[in-house]
Amino acid sequence: MNNILLFFTFSLLATLCNAITHDFCVANNQTSPGPEGYACKDPATLTIDDFVYTAFRNSSPLNPMFNSSGTFAYVKQFPALNGLGLSMIRLDLGVGGVVPLHTHRTSEILIVSQGTVVAGFIDSSNYSAYYKKLEVGDMIIFPESLLHFQVNVGATPAVLFATLHDPNPGLQFTSFAVFGSNLPVELVEKTLHLDHEQVLKQKKIFGGS
Repeated sequence: MNNILLFFTFSLLATLCNAITHDFCVANNQTSPGPEGYACKDPATLTIDDFVYTAFRNSSPLNPMFNSSGTFAYVKQFPALNGLGLSMIRLDLGVGGVVPLHTHRTSEILIVSQGTVVAGFIDSSNYSAYYKKLEVGDMIIFPESLLHFQVNVGATPAVLFATLHDPNPGLQFTSFAVFGSNLPVELVEKTLHLDHEQVLKQKKIFGGS
C-alpha cells in the first residue's frame, strides 16, 4: 500500500514539474501527433510571430451550399496552441447563411461579433432543442459533443467567433457524415426511414457514394 502511495505521489510531482517547466510547446507539424499533441519546436528557433495568428482578419470564401464559411485556428493552422487546451473558429454567414448541424469532441462558446443569428443545440437525453436569437455581444455555450447549429436571420452578413477547449476539437457535419460518405444507400434508407429517391438525391448533393 505504501509503495502504491509513493508511486502516485512521485507521478503527481512529475506531472506538476512538467507543467511548471514547460511554458509552451509550439507544435512541430512535421511530426506525427500523439495523444498529448505534437512534438515541440526547438525554443531557440521561435519568435513572437510563432505566437500570433492573423487569419481572422478576413473571412474565408463562402461555401455556396450553405452561404457560410469557417476560418480555423486549430493546432494545425496555429501551432502555438499545441498542449494549451483551446482553439478558435471564425464563422462568416452571408444573408440566410447556415452552419448546419454538426458536432465537436469538446464544448464550445460562441459569441456574435456582427449580425443576428439563431443558434442552438439538441439535448441527447430527451432530444429537446434549445435555441435563441442572438444579437451582437451575445454568447451561447454548446455542451460537449452535442449537435448544434447557427442560422443568419438578419438582413446583413454575420460574423461569429467560437472558442473550444481543445487544440484539435474535430468537426463532423451530420449531413456530410451520412450523405457524403460511402455508407450504402440501403443502409441510409433503413437507418433514417427515407425513400430510395430521396437518399440518392442527397448522396448526389453531398458527394457520397
